[in-house]
Amino acid sequence: MKLNGRRKSSNVEDVRGMSNGAKAGIGGIGGIIIIALITFLSGGDLGDVINNVASQQLQGQLQETTDNSEPSFTEEEQQLAEFSKQILAGTEDVWTEQFKLHGMQYTYPTMVLYTGSVNTACGQGSAQMGPFYCSGDQKLYLDLSFFSSMRKELGIEAKGDLDFAYAYVIAHEVGHHVEYLRGILSKCHAKMDQLSQTEANKLSVKLELLADYYAGCWAHYDNEKFSSLSDGDIEEAIDCAEKIGDNYLQEKARGYSQPETFTHGTSQQRMYWLKKGLETGDWNTTTFSPGELD
Repeated sequence: MKLNGRRKSSNVEDVRGMSNGAKAGIGGIGGIIIIALITFLSGGDLGDVINNVASQQLQGQLQETTDNSEPSFTEEEQQLAEFSKQILAGTEDVWTEQFKLHGMQYTYPTMVLYTGSVNTACGQGSAQMGPFYCSGDQKLYLDLSFFSSMRKELGIEAKGDLDFAYAYVIAHEVGHHVEYLRGILSKCHAKMDQLSQTEANKLSVKLELLADYYAGCWAHYDNEKFSSLSDGDIEEAIDCAEKIGDNYLQEKARGYSQPETFTHGTSQQRMYWLKKGLETGDWNTTTFSPGELD
């Protein structure tokens, strides 16, 4: 991506390296990342995610820490932090303009950069869960180590850097904020509470695919406004979308997939909706059927 000269968002809380009472254990990184990526981009309230298997592993793997030393970060970590702030600023610019064109007001979410674990209005968050959005405080939470784990564990390939794939991760979480502002997130969760787990999972998939679509819409307008996309960027994001599909991750983790348990969508679905958003920018399109959330 071409980000030279682009502004950085000030709506960022950087609490990296600060003690939140717990620190992720070191062992079993392969299994941890698979769980994190299965729950990655889950959207909505973190409480729904905390009840799953990642939360159960977290209880056994978190260790108390009393390290009060001054945090220090590698050059790569600092570059990722600055990059994330630029991407967040880009989402602010695009969505502010788009909401205004539709007679609405866009309110900025806050991005929290943290290390290991973090307290949120939705409960205790962990890097093991991957990036997430909490509607309770309108914040998206990101442990930057996720990006290196994403590259290593998923084996995502690209001609150059994975900057646009990383941007897609952030834009997807902002997409959940757009869902929140439009009232879609609350309606969907209220409806899910009335359904069986299998039927609720189907709505969860549509919620995730809509966030993918919004991420594509953002990229469409960001490129139109700033000429930000370079050769290979779209392929990066499409490759990323393929490798965070429920079927891909479940098959990677255990050799088979169970469609009734999908909560994020198949690789084909995620690639389709991200690409559709990139191509059209029509963010009034929805993944939900008329009246489905009534």
